[in-house]
Parts: sequence; structure tokens; C-alpha cells
Amino acid sequence: MTEEELIIGLINKSEQAFKQAFKDYSSMILNTAMGFLQNQDEAEDMVQEVMIEILNSISKFKKESSLKTWIYRLTLSKSLDVLRAKKRHKRGGLFSFISFKNDESWMHQPDFRHPGVILENKELSVVLFKAIDQLVENQKIAFTLNKVEGLSYKEIADVMETSVSSVESLIHRAKKRLQNLLKTFYESERK
Repeated sequence: MTEEELIIGLINKSEQAFKQAFKDYSSMILNTAMGFLQNQDEAEDMVQEVMIEILNSISKFKKESSLKTWIYRLTLSKSLDVLRAKKRHKRGGLFSFISFKNDESWMHQPDFRHPGVILENKELSVVLFKAIDQLVENQKIAFTLNKVEGLSYKEIADVMETSVSSVESLIHRAKKRLQNLLKTFYESERK
């Protein structure tokens, strides 16, 4: 089924088109959500939410980008909404007070496991994903889409609706910030 046929099928609420879209995009949605939410259950829920959103919003798809890029945007938007809601919830509690007082609190968050990380790198990935979670939102988006999802700078620029040079800058700044965060973490581990 071509992309155009898939879009038409989804607009017409075809069960076959929905199954094809799920087959083609559910893994991408899950992995992208995992990279941002860092929680298996929430990422699995996100697959369902995004698939429902695809059905509800496909008629608004303007074909200014590929269907894949549009689905990345939906996944990204919904994942960021969940993260923002979590931050709003935390702001009112004691935890937020502690985390603002201790800049290194990110090092002691619960472990997170990404399904795409091979077993021998699990411990390192936990630390890395915790550090990625500390990045400014746009840096986190660009870095995760590039390094975790494997998107090119051009694809990221399309998803984020920005220029390639902006993506390059975001990823460069993200790498610098991660270097500092990881340096701090490993220095504290040696003590």
C-alpha cells in the first residue's frame, strides 16, 4: 500500500489501512516515546494515543511533509505534553524543592530501560538517558531524534519545523551539556 493509499484508507476509516499504519509505525512511535518518556508503560500507552490521534486527525494532514514526519510530530507533541504535565505536578511537591536545592538529583532518579539498548550497555544507557532528560527541551528533541532514533539532520529539521543549521546547533549544545553532566556524574561516582 502506497503512502497515498494509506492516507486515503485512514481518512475513510478502513480497518486494513489502520492495521497497515499500526504495522508500519507502531515500533517507531514506541521507540520515540520511550526516548522521551523513559517509561515502558507510558510509551506503550503513547502508541495507542498516537494511533487514535492519527485516525482522528488524518483529514487535517496537509501533505506538506511525509506521513512518517507527521507521525513523528504527533508522537513528539504528545510525549512532551506528558512530560510537561509531570513537571507541573512535581512543582507543587516536596520533590521539586529537593531537586532545585540539589542540582545533581537527576543522578538518583529511578532506572529506565530502553528496549533498543543491548544488554551489555544497559547500565551506561540508564545514566545517559537520565542525563538526556536534563537537556533543554529543543536540545533533548534534536539529540534524541538523531542519536536514539537515527534521523538525519534534515529529517529532524522537518519534524521540528526548523532549519538544518538550527538542528546542528541544538545537537552541538546538547553534546556539550551532556559532557558536563556525565563528567559531574562520573566524578561523583569515584568519590
